[in-house]
Amino acid sequence: MPLYLTRFRYTPETWAMLIAQPEDRRRAASAYIESVGGQLHGFWYAFGEYDGVTLWEAPDNVSMAAVVLAIGGGGALGAIETTVLLTVEETIAALERAQGVGYRAPGRSEALA
Repeated sequence: MPLYLTRFRYTPETWAMLIAQPEDRRRAASAYIESVGGQLHGFWYAFGEYDGVTLWEAPDNVSMAAVVLAIGGGGALGAIETTVLLTVEETIAALERAQGVGYRAPGRSEALA
């Protein structure tokens, strides 16, 4: 199953609620992804642009999108960004397949080798 890295930022209101009543959000995150047949592999809080990072496994992009849309639409987050992660093997296969694409840069008459 594909892996997904999600970065998220809570709203100030969400932080205020968590300060008033601390809660382990891993339980909720696990329930969300399990509802589409996936698994939560990790949940971390962070300093910087994003407040937290999660690592998920989901059956497919549509399943992961459903989870992200549901979470993002809930109002507790100020931002959410999800990246599909490729294995090394998938990347090598893509590199090999790219050899036959024949991309031509704008203004050039020949494809790049």
